[in-house]
Amino acid sequence: MADNNDPVFQIQRVYMKEASLEQPNSPAILLDQEQPTVDIQLGVEAQQAAEGVYEVAVSATVTTKIKDRTVFLAEVKQAGIFEIRNVPAEQMQSIMGSACPQIVYPYLRANVADMITRAGFPPVHLAEINFQAMYEQQQAQQAQQGQQGASPIITSA
Repeated sequence: MADNNDPVFQIQRVYMKEASLEQPNSPAILLDQEQPTVDIQLGVEAQQAAEGVYEVAVSATVTTKIKDRTVFLAEVKQAGIFEIRNVPAEQMQSIMGSACPQIVYPYLRANVADMITRAGFPPVHLAEINFQAMYEQQQAQQAQQGQQGASPIITSA
């Protein structure tokens, strides 16, 4: 099989790379009855780990505030190791910018909701993301701006 030139796409491992949760104004802010605002930032990054092996990570930062005081700040980076071989170069960016994040993202969603719940807060459920549409939009923006190689990053409130 080593001599075979057929395309290879395999998940080697999915893992939580980083996780942190801060409650800088506890316990006083937990007594505040006001509804907090929630800000969610998502990002995708990819890098080659070895010949034909790539790490793709999807990260989420969830910040909740009441007025200007932070209730909690949760940051999680979920990653996957993928073996990708014999794929045309023009398809590699699409695979790492949409297919791999689509596989990793459900794990990120579950870990974010679990961590926030275990901290004593109602879970924050990240919305479903169409990484293919996000990747295509990013590519269109790059074509307009004449840029190459930026990681897709989205912001939602």
